[in-house]
Amino acid sequence: MKGLLRWVPAAVIVASVVVGGCDERGDTPDSSDPQSVPSAGAAEAHDTFDPTEKARRNLGIVKNLEASVPPACYTKTGSASNPCWVCHTVAVSPYGRDDRDLQSSYDFSPLSRTNRWNNLFEDRRAAAGAVSDEKVLRYVREDNYSTLRSSLESLSDYPGYTPDLDLAGGFDDAGFALDGSGWRAVRYLPFPGTFWPTNGSADDVFIRLPDAFRRNDAGELDTAVYRLNLAILEAAIASRPSRDDGSLDRAVEPVDERLAGADLDADGRIDGTITTIRLLPRTFAGRARAVLVERYVFPEGTELLHSVRYLDPDAPTGAARRMKELRYMRKVERLDRWAALRAIEEEAEEKAEGRAPVYRGDARVGLRNAFGWQLQGFIEDERGRLRLQTDEEHRACMGCHGSLGVTIDSTFSFARKVPGKGGYRMQDLRGMPDVPEDGHEEGEVLTYLRRVGAADEMRHNDEMRARFFPDGVLAAREVARAAPGGDRDLAALLVPTRGRALALDKAYWALVREQRFELGRDTVLAPPENVHRIAPDEPAAESTYGDGRLTPAW
Repeated sequence: MKGLLRWVPAAVIVASVVVGGCDERGDTPDSSDPQSVPSAGAAEAHDTFDPTEKARRNLGIVKNLEASVPPACYTKTGSASNPCWVCHTVAVSPYGRDDRDLQSSYDFSPLSRTNRWNNLFEDRRAAAGAVSDEKVLRYVREDNYSTLRSSLESLSDYPGYTPDLDLAGGFDDAGFALDGSGWRAVRYLPFPGTFWPTNGSADDVFIRLPDAFRRNDAGELDTAVYRLNLAILEAAIASRPSRDDGSLDRAVEPVDERLAGADLDADGRIDGTITTIRLLPRTFAGRARAVLVERYVFPEGTELLHSVRYLDPDAPTGAARRMKELRYMRKVERLDRWAALRAIEEEAEEKAEGRAPVYRGDARVGLRNAFGWQLQGFIEDERGRLRLQTDEEHRACMGCHGSLGVTIDSTFSFARKVPGKGGYRMQDLRGMPDVPEDGHEEGEVLTYLRRVGAADEMRHNDEMRARFFPDGVLAAREVARAAPGGDRDLAALLVPTRGRALALDKAYWALVREQRFELGRDTVLAPPENVHRIAPDEPAAESTYGDGRLTPAW
């Protein structure tokens, strides 16, 4: 069916070819001059655009076999700063591991010890400064998503994911897409550091469960059943790890527990509408009644869609219309617990032996991680049109969406969903408090600032430093105003000023015009100082923490 990945068999492996002399700078116009680069909306109506062309042309070409190691892992830490705790911690998911040792050690393979994210060290201030505020605002307010959809739909031989969410069609009050696709908007706590808008991007997330989860026992599409199955999944994924399976306390949107045939709120009876799930049922409801519910595990066929966007200081949520990237995940295989443990062991053995990671699939269908998730991504071309990422560019997704200690079933967002009905609408930080992580006393933002000494991994966000570290000391009381019950919210803490937002947009646009994403895609206004070009042998962070949790204590 068009729009669904044609999944590759286990025998198909990405061909990884190290190419030393291939340079594609000749494919792009002058990156320093935005006048020389027509925008996506300027002439594309008269062009035939193939979003897969570059990916197909570069199939099998991977220069950096360790592209799954993100730039943040080369951060200079030491005694004063430890941003590593948010990712590397003691896992609660069966698909994670205890990797907190990586907080105190640059435990890289020989190949990955050299930081190949050279875009971090390029100074693009001149290129960004050549763009006026008016020009960048026009650019970020253009729609490049619709062109991707229509262009992919015209390709009869494309086997990958064709976006089937009609964003322009909108959503109802419950967050369901009005196009009938089954996609639902998710509102969630942004992951600390890079994913805060003050560091360059806004984003949003959508979830869709397989068709059977949307149908009742008679086989009819049934929104009540779909809501219930999503509520059950929310309780399984997003409940606080400090509570065992018999004592959950997850607030959900109003659902009818009779459809599950189970006493979900543990009040001793099965009698209708509930708003809290305290006990997980054995299976899901409706036509998905044969699918077992497992804590911290998504059912096979779950889909997640994630757009990474430019900033628009005049938009209510701060998110621009233009996408930097579109990322898609689908769970194509459910591993049992033994298979998951074996996958973790194999990854550790691979690393210990100095072998580069190998992934099944290629850019045309996406890469598959060791835990049954297939990932596929799109990124802007030099004209701002979304194109399929290359094999190498896809690898940048795989390190974080794997057996990272903090993730839950290789994912981030759904475990951080705002509880109940308020968590089913387009992403919006307004009204969202700075809640603690499970097991913590202070808000997550406050804890991050305290442990890192900055608002980003490499400590080069000068605006946040000036706001919350006057005279070099954390203004904890000022940050705590965004705690539950305070007079501030996450929007007040994390949304940049107009000047910074536009500067970040301009800096990233310069990166887009260069089309050298294999050297990194992080948004930096100037080369950061606190990053290693070659990872040292000495210890990393001196103070380590094993309490990093993906799940907030709402």
